[in-house]
Amino acid sequence: MDHHTVSSIMEVIQELVPKDTSIAIANDKQYIYYQPSKQIDLKIKPGDQIREGTATFKALKVKQKISDYIDKNILGISYFGMSVPIVEGNQLKGCVTAILPRKPITFPTSFLTVKSNDRWLPLPFNQIMFLEAQSRKTNVHSSSLVGTHKFNLTELEFFLPSDLFIRCHRSYIININFIAEIHPDSHSTFLLIMKDGAKIPVSQTYASQFRKILCF
Repeated sequence: MDHHTVSSIMEVIQELVPKDTSIAIANDKQYIYYQPSKQIDLKIKPGDQIREGTATFKALKVKQKISDYIDKNILGISYFGMSVPIVEGNQLKGCVTAILPRKPITFPTSFLTVKSNDRWLPLPFNQIMFLEAQSRKTNVHSSSLVGTHKFNLTELEFFLPSDLFIRCHRSYIININFIAEIHPDSHSTFLLIMKDGAKIPVSQTYASQFRKILCF
């Protein structure tokens, strides 16, 4: 990955991840960028080789997104890693890893409380069609309303049940039960037609995992 690619990735990440998150970007062999947070610092330096057992190593090995607790024996500090490989066509280009001091706490409920027209409404998971990041807000779409939630998509991705929801794009999480059609798009990606008629892209980053989860 070149400097322009890394800069573009960081612009996206800064809008999506919690403030206490460290970020590591690697190619297929070594780290090329590291931004520590005040909460956790793994002391990674650009040029460091990717060590076996890290979240980055695991994501590159399986060529799909992983979320895992990493023991302190690997890098000296225990952490919760969320890694997404970067794939262009069938070629593995690198990986982006979000590093947190602990796993995000999951919701104890089966609904999201969204704000709509100066009021708050509990919206059951099975009624949510998709979530969209737009203008630094998270819009939650259902058949009856569109509301906003205070958490960003990266935070919500780990709260929502994985048997219903899939991250398909940096700006979208969709409920698989509301997919009406899946169309091929350019560069090995897809275009989803939702049951309400909305068109949602599946980006290259998530296309391989999307196909594996839906088994096609």
